[in-house]
Formats: sequence, structure tokens, C-alpha cells
Amino acid sequence: MINAVVAAAPAGGSIHIATLSVRLSISLRELSERAERVAVSLRAIGIGPGDRIGILSANRLEWVLLDLAALRLGVQTAGLEPGKFEPDTELLARYDLKALFTDIPVDLPGILPIGDIEKCTESAGSEPLPPVRYAPEDITTVKFTSGSTGVPKGLGATVGSIDSSLAAVQQMFEHGPGDNLLVFLPLSILQQRYWIYSALTHGHDVTICTYTSVFAVMASVRPTVVMGVPAFFDAARREIELSAAQNPAGTANAALRAAAAQLFGPRIRYLWTGSAPASPALLDFYAAAGLPIFEGYGLNETCIVAKNGPGAARAGSVGRVLPGKEVLIDSAGVLRVRSAYPVSRRYLYAEPGASERVFDDDGTVVTGDLGYLDDDGYLYILGRADDTIVLDNGRKIVVRAIEERFTSAGTAVTTCVVFARAHTELVAVVASDGMPIDRTALVAQLRAANLGASRDERIARVIVAAEPFTIDNGLLTSQYKPRRQRIRARFESALMDPEEGIHAP
Repeated sequence: MINAVVAAAPAGGSIHIATLSVRLSISLRELSERAERVAVSLRAIGIGPGDRIGILSANRLEWVLLDLAALRLGVQTAGLEPGKFEPDTELLARYDLKALFTDIPVDLPGILPIGDIEKCTESAGSEPLPPVRYAPEDITTVKFTSGSTGVPKGLGATVGSIDSSLAAVQQMFEHGPGDNLLVFLPLSILQQRYWIYSALTHGHDVTICTYTSVFAVMASVRPTVVMGVPAFFDAARREIELSAAQNPAGTANAALRAAAAQLFGPRIRYLWTGSAPASPALLDFYAAAGLPIFEGYGLNETCIVAKNGPGAARAGSVGRVLPGKEVLIDSAGVLRVRSAYPVSRRYLYAEPGASERVFDDDGTVVTGDLGYLDDDGYLYILGRADDTIVLDNGRKIVVRAIEERFTSAGTAVTTCVVFARAHTELVAVVASDGMPIDRTALVAQLRAANLGASRDERIARVIVAAEPFTIDNGLLTSQYKPRRQRIRARFESALMDPEEGIHAP
């Protein structure tokens, strides 16, 4: 697929840029031609095969052009997430960047404004670029973990891992002309760029926006596929429920379906979710609203491992393991993933010992996730091994199931992160997107969550956050996962004080 992207301009399909301030549509052929000219201009400023450039910017057309131009030149990219990295000379040195392109105003050597990348194409010369061809083990980009602590680990992604993942997904979902895949998570996340490569190969449309504009533009761009993390779909669920309540139409499900079509547009073929666990209640909601939603599983270190899809979906699972992937489960219940085309066999950038903890000698990835396979090959994820709490009585508690039970038991709380005080009792830090939280409703939700739970799995008390967990306040990652260690540090005093919070009835 990557070699097809760099070899020839596509015959059909378009790319759409849709933000609060920009609306732009161009054909994929024009996109490919403009990327070729950007590649020529990069060559004119001394960037060539084997070099690496950084891209630190919000989603925009120039992000896509630079990425494709780098592929055309045989240049590696480093996708750098805004807010996690700062454009300075130390960043250039740390990741061996020949140049850094950014939308953040800065006047430093080697750091260039991303908005100017097409201004130099006319003076860059007209000598054609030599052809480029990639082998499966070649690295095209460095991607960084979205981990909650420390300096992000950098991982070189191979062409083989990208190709094999996209081929497996294409076999399941058959994206093609007439489809429009909506991308709003940062393009610094490699998987978001997958769908641009898919469009260029299979001739479907792709729409690029940002997470701050997605709800405003989604219906008008008329996507057929929306890909997002569970927190996004949970926020969309609340929008749909509110709209349905304000505009009842026939049965409750009919009102939900009408409100869902109003928010997502009328052409949705399916929804894709992953990167964090989706609750059964969330999946059931979208089924009732008439929108098929398929959960999957993967890591930066593995690409996509498993995926539910049309005709092959099982509630509670993250789907069947994809071709080219093998899931092994060790004696502790931890998943290990072996790939026909590994993403990598070690980190390019990480603290000492990190690679050895994650990659076996043969490239098998130790995921740190607990799970199992059923008799039909469907994969189930129970939680993170390092999020398992060991109580003073020796009982091991997997917190994910408890957190899901809490958030599914009512609507007062939308986010729940469970900790243990002194290994004796479970304490939850909770927040809601609809602040402030109603205390009576919260107590009822806590009572419902604890009903039927074993003594060790009951939440003893709840600490209520004064604001929602967000990316901006540092309590969620860019993929909307709770930053557990930061949340614990922020609420440490209340967690450890047995008198603090709302106690279970």
C-alpha cells in the first residue's frame, strides 16, 4: 500500500478539510500532485532520503502534504503532538530532526512554519524526483506513545506493519468509492494517517478535522465511517439523548435514531472505536440508535491486533485476531502479541530497560494487558496488569470492570477511576462532563454499582472532582484515556483520608 501511494496519483476520491474556520475539498489526484511539489521543495532545501523531519501542528492540509512528501522522498517523519512537545532546538537534537515544521510561531534555526510549505514550490526547480520503493522492514515514521507519565517513548514504524494492518482492515470493511472516513484525532497518531493512505489506495474520500470542531462539522461533511475513542462516543451519546428528549418522535428508539442521524449525518455505515475500553452500555446505546459500532484492540507497539466487524462481532470482545497477528497468553494472563510484520523490535527513544520490558528477543510484544480468547477466537480484554489492585487479604481486583460497572449504573458520573487506600478499601475519583454532579443521583449510582458486588469489589467512598477530566487539564491523554498517576497525585490527600468524600450507603 505505501509503495502504491508513492508510485502514482490516484484516479478518484477527495480529501476534505473541515474545521471551524476552514472548509476545503480537493481531489486525491491534486493532493498527490501537490505533495510531489512539496517533496521537490524539501529536496531544494537539502532534505533527502535517510533524513528525518518533525511535524508539530494541529490537523491541517499541510500536515498531510508534508507526510506524503516525506514518503515520496524516502524521508522519515516524526509526528509530534501539540501540547506534549515544544518547538525548540533541543527537540531537533533529541530526535535527530533535519527540520521541524510547526504552526507555533517561533524564530529558531531549523524550525519552519508549516503554513509556508507550498510557497517555495515554484522556485524549487522542476527536475523530477527519482522513484522510491520501500521494503517491509523500512521505517517511514517515528510515533510516540500517549503514556500518562514521563517522556514519550519513540517507536519506528515499519512499512510491513502498516501494510499488513491496512490490508486486514480493508478485507473486513471494504472501504471504497462512496465512503468518507472522518479523522479528527491528531495526525501525529499514525493510525489516523492510515485512512489517508487507504483513501489514496482505494479511492474513497477522507475528511480531516480536529477534536474541537468535530461536533460542529460532522453532520455537514456526511461521513460514512467515524473513528473515535469511547470518550468521544460517550460525549456524542449525551448529545443524542438530549436532542431526542427535546424532539420526541414516535418510539424512544425512533427519537434516538433521528437525533443520531442529525448529529452524525445520514450516511453512517459504521462507527469504529478502540484505544480504550468501551462499556457494554455504550455499545448497546449505539445499537439502539441504529448505528453499528465495532470495538477493536491494538497498541502503538503492535498496530491493530483484533477487530469486530460486519458479520463477525461478539459483545464484550474486541473481535477476532487479525491475519498476520498471533495472541499468546502467559501464565499470569498477560497478552503477548507476535506479528508477521512487527512494528519494531525495540524503541528508538526510551529510558534504559524500556525495550527489554516490552519486546522479547523475537519481537513478540508484552502488552501488559490481561485477557483471554474464547473458543471461537474472539479476544477479551480484562484490564491492565499494572492497574490490578492487590488488597491486604491477597485478593486481586481488576479495576476496569468496577469502573465500567459504576459508569453504567447511572448518569450522574461519566468518568470513574478506582484506587485502593492502604490496600484495604476501594476509593473512586469521579467526574462528569455535565458538572456539577447531583449528589442524590451520585449516591443512587454508587448504590447501584455496589449492588451484587462482592465485599472486596465494592467502592467504599467517592471523591468528586471539581471539574471534568480533559486533555487540557492534563487528566486525559490525547486518546481520552485517564492519566491514572496524575489523577492519583492530584487527589492523593483525599484518597488517603478515610473521612473525605461521599461514603457508600
